[in-house]
Amino acid sequence: MSSVLTKKTKWKRTYEAILRSQEEEEVSRPAGQAAAGSAVTQQAQQDTMIPEVDIFVGNYTIIDPEVFELWVQGYSVLQQRGELEAWGGAQELLASDTADHYRAYGMLEKLLLTPPKLGEEWTFQLEPAVQRLVVEKFYELDDIVIREIIGKKLSGRTRKDLDDVAEKTGSVAAVLRQFDNVKRIFKHVDEMTGSVVANIQTAFLLPLNLAKKYASIVFIINNRFETSKRKLNYLTFEDFSVCASLMMSSWTTASPLAPPLAPDTRDDTDFDRDFLIELRDFKLLLDREKEHRNVTLSHLRGKIPDRMCSEVESNFKTYSRGIINIGCSLNNSRDLRDFFVDAVERVVEPCRQARWRSPELEIFLRVYAEAGSALDIMTSDRTLRTTWERYMTTMRVCLAQLYHS
Repeated sequence: MSSVLTKKTKWKRTYEAILRSQEEEEVSRPAGQAAAGSAVTQQAQQDTMIPEVDIFVGNYTIIDPEVFELWVQGYSVLQQRGELEAWGGAQELLASDTADHYRAYGMLEKLLLTPPKLGEEWTFQLEPAVQRLVVEKFYELDDIVIREIIGKKLSGRTRKDLDDVAEKTGSVAAVLRQFDNVKRIFKHVDEMTGSVVANIQTAFLLPLNLAKKYASIVFIINNRFETSKRKLNYLTFEDFSVCASLMMSSWTTASPLAPPLAPDTRDDTDFDRDFLIELRDFKLLLDREKEHRNVTLSHLRGKIPDRMCSEVESNFKTYSRGIINIGCSLNNSRDLRDFFVDAVERVVEPCRQARWRSPELEIFLRVYAEAGSALDIMTSDRTLRTTWERYMTTMRVCLAQLYHS
């Protein structure tokens, strides 16, 4: 807790009134009496100005991490009465001190909207470690809240309709803060090229892990992925974030696998359209389904239970066509937006019905991808093989993430 400032001042006259009186008397007195009059006035000031003041003066603004956390979460001082009483101090004193913190944080909020200004500000002088703390706490994300936000437009109307989300988290203010932060970051980096994570870190001074979360949000919103369908309700924000991060690193124009581009045109929120068009060639694999199945099974036996090998043998067509057809359709904007819906419908739900265990499914997807690369058609078509591996490296991890056994 910071020092509490109390002021108990007794004044008979204000300081300004005394100064005016002194000036008037100095003007009206003869020169010989000026010195004596001045002495009398000074004595009068000493007699009448007898303040009782306790003052604490500090160079740096004091940030109490626990109180700042309460403020960020949107709780009022009265709502945190129990927290204050736990300190064992007088409630009135603690509440007054907390209210003083809240007033300071309210003024500090304007700077937190553009964090680089914290280092330039003289009113709130914060140690570098404290600057990092307040920025990270202010831009902190609640996965439950963000799960609701990513499926909506960042509009004023959406902001007004966030009460239902607040019921799940307990604080309307915290929900609105996160919505506003997402909208602010999205608008700032939406038209920028290059790495979204780097752009966010530069503009908002966020730590790497938090910047990656915001980058995945920007990617999902920018590409208008469908995330609100009922069959996707079981998915968490982390599920979407993991898949988005994988796509950004391998399926966009900023991917190392993308064709060479000028640095100012690379953008890891924009899909590599040439890559999406090349995915249509996966239809050639459907004609070699039997070969693909046999190679997969030959490498799979002994790595998963025999029961699951029999499952693969019986339903290979369902799994393989689901994976391949999703890729073939991604060049269509509508199908791209429905990626998560299609992944759940065509692959995840059939796997759930077969009662796959997550570790076994991961092994199957890895072996399936490797078997595809080993087909004769891949040997003769290097571009097709490169496209397949680029697709499956992300797809198999994404499917495993979306599968909750």
